Amino acid sequence: MNTNQHHKIVSILDNVRSALNVGSFFRTCDGLGIDKLYLCGITATPPHKQIHKTALGATQTVAWESNEDSLELIRQLREEGFLIYAIEVADDALNLQDVEFPKDQHIAFVFGNEVDGVSNEILNECDGCIVIPMLGIKISYNVSVSGSMVLWEAVKQLRLS
Repeated sequence: MNTNQHHKIVSILDNVRSALNVGSFFRTCDGLGIDKLYLCGITATPPHKQIHKTALGATQTVAWESNEDSLELIRQLREEGFLIYAIEVADDALNLQDVEFPKDQHIAFVFGNEVDGVSNEILNECDGCIVIPMLGIKISYNVSVSGSMVLWEAVKQLRLS
């Protein structure tokens, strides 16, 4: 895999409740060569038994950082030149299959709480919102599944092409 570091991709987990979902994100970030995973708010951090259960060692291979305040982190990343996308069901959200990620910018993806999603305060700070279309009757995917789909698409477009 071409891991061209010109295309910096990071993930932000904002108040994700389940440590099992956090561990799954570690595995996905490892597998896709994501540059950094930010664990914000109430999101569990390593060492944690449930994170370890699903991460299977990826906490040792993925750069990560704990931040209390997601909003402050997003503002900092914007100053560093990141384009910020929230992954959320919203009226103005772009469908994942229609998004062309810009090849000349670093990108941060914000994934929210399993019940409440990404807060309006965070949504207002993002450059855009992405939704993953669904064919079933539910309105959203599990947060770690969403992470896998979105991060795969970004890596496919920016690093594998």
